[in-house]
Amino acid sequence: MSSEVDPIALARQNWERAGWGAVADGMVSVTSVMRAHQILLARVENALRPYDLSFSRFELLRLLAFTRTGALPITKASDRLQVHVTSVTHAIRRLEANGLVERIPHPTDGRTTLVRITPIGRSTVEEATITLNDEVFADTGLSPEESRALASAIETLRRDEGDF
Repeated sequence: MSSEVDPIALARQNWERAGWGAVADGMVSVTSVMRAHQILLARVENALRPYDLSFSRFELLRLLAFTRTGALPITKASDRLQVHVTSVTHAIRRLEANGLVERIPHPTDGRTTLVRITPIGRSTVEEATITLNDEVFADTGLSPEESRALASAIETLRRDEGDF
């Protein structure tokens, strides 16, 4: 889907013509980030499809694989992934159904349930990580300098919104 004219540039022109020129840069930046998100998510989902993983399920597996014990309380996983516990629980259900994680009781706190990566979950996330590194992260379409500048700008936005 390639065209000679950038639809976002056309939207800017329409914004300015409508008398909203003072906020056109903001509209363009928000719309551009939203479109970039769609593009990158499609690339990530395509790379993860052979593993039957969404990006959110991949992130949970990767988080668990990075931990010392391979297990975390569900609420701590939710906090670290910055998503609602309901979303994590949904991801856990899907991963459990595929044998990639299991829920286990906390060894010292009977009120807490841990989610633990299984050996097949660990091998799956290692293979999926190699695929993502090769097919997505190694070439985002931006130079290293552009990638760092983009990440820095987004970090500023996130910090200003209280994201961390």
